[in-house]
Amino acid sequence: MINISDSARDRLLHLLDKKEKENAYVRVGVESGGCSGLSYKLDFDDTKNEDDELIEDNEIRLLVNKKSFLYLVGTTLEFSDGLNGKGFVFNNPNASRTCGCGESFSL
Repeated sequence: MINISDSARDRLLHLLDKKEKENAYVRVGVESGGCSGLSYKLDFDDTKNEDDELIEDNEIRLLVNKKSFLYLVGTTLEFSDGLNGKGFVFNNPNASRTCGCGESFSL
């Protein structure tokens, strides 16, 4: 399961409304790269693929491919709008190490 915080929900709903993608999904995943070896990705998509898991939490419909899902189980997606930076934050309990910017991790 991947959880969506209230702050992330509010921001995602705002972005979805701005893009006029009423039936869009939020796609999250993991790919090779970044300082620590793996990096997070977040995008919008209107197509569900056969290997996607559909997760609905806090009014958001997430798509995660099965490979990425294994890395993201238990993760909470949050949105930070503070002095230390603005953007989406993946709080991943599976990550053993993260880089300083928080955009990549390793297991």
